[in-house]
Amino acid sequence: MSLAEAESQATEVVYDLTGTLLEVCTCGVLCPCWVGEDPDGGDCHSVLSYHFTEGTIRGVDVSGRTIANIVHIPGNVLTPGTWRVAQFIDDGATDEQFEALRDAYAGALGGPLADLAGLVGEVLTCERVPISHQVVEGVGTLDVADFAHCEMAPFRAADGTITTIRDSVFSTVPGSPAYLAKASVQRISLPQYGLEWSEGQNAIQADYRMMHAVAR
Repeated sequence: MSLAEAESQATEVVYDLTGTLLEVCTCGVLCPCWVGEDPDGGDCHSVLSYHFTEGTIRGVDVSGRTIANIVHIPGNVLTPGTWRVAQFIDDGATDEQFEALRDAYAGALGGPLADLAGLVGEVLTCERVPISHQVVEGVGTLDVADFAHCEMAPFRAADGTITTIRDSVFSTVPGSPAYLAKASVQRISLPQYGLEWSEGQNAIQADYRMMHAVAR
């Protein structure tokens, strides 16, 4: 048996997720949260949408699925247990996929998603709704049912290279570089949860991979 085969047999993949991130928030450009500073205006309202081009969670294939979190962050982004989150999974998800995504993003399965979940203090809802998450030639468009619509595009260098941020103290895609972007549109209307805004300029996009494995 080769060393690689032995290492593979010694660990079990809990989740392995590859896809795209679309993120907007009410901070100005560029968002201070990513470098650990307090948000502009003292708090931050944000939408984080993860689409999975490929992925498994506990052996459940979640390819093609999308999860979107609409979030209120009342102060510094790194303060544990402070985020209020309304969570939505696209209505194409089976019961098995829904449960796998909900558990992974609740932090129940460990790994980098558990680190992110540790920042959440309250999940206001978790439900299925229609979600459209698209990236075409770098331009991201997100619709969550009829209550969230966002459009964004990344900044680029003079030669067209996408401007990236990496090695930041905070990231919604741990382990992957993110693309600094600007939202031309963000309209969110969830008044029942106190999540309603149409201002704000910042956006983040990414092509990411998040993986978590444990010893057998």
